[in-house]
Amino acid sequence: MILPAFVRAPLACRTDACTILVGSHEADPCLVAYDPGQAEALAADCRRRRIAEEGSMAHLHHARARRIFGFLDEIGIAGDGGCALHPLLRQRARIEEVALIIGTGGAFEIWSPQVALEGADPDLADLAAFHLNLKQAA
Repeated sequence: MILPAFVRAPLACRTDACTILVGSHEADPCLVAYDPGQAEALAADCRRRRIAEEGSMAHLHHARARRIFGFLDEIGIAGDGGCALHPLLRQRARIEEVALIIGTGGAFEIWSPQVALEGADPDLADLAAFHLNLKQAA
């Protein structure tokens, strides 16, 4: 897939590395991607939440850590913004030929447009429909 300019530009400002980290989203049936520097912040947040839940819901920490870090893959980005998702990640997010990329601030989500259309979030469904219509018109 080719990362759009709105993703490539901030990444270029944050890091010299030509890589991103891609993994399973914590709650939604999509992938989440961010620059490698964000991994430290994610690990710190995971530790903070583990301490807050200690004793009452300790099992949630392990499930969360597996979702966040268990499927994490470092992916190289070519000069044209091209990158290849690991087949397991594609399968997990049900991404086939087309991917929908949604900016979320410090990260971005990678969705199967069909999954986004069928989801409960009407704004996400609108974005998916709009981008699918653009693709069909091209």
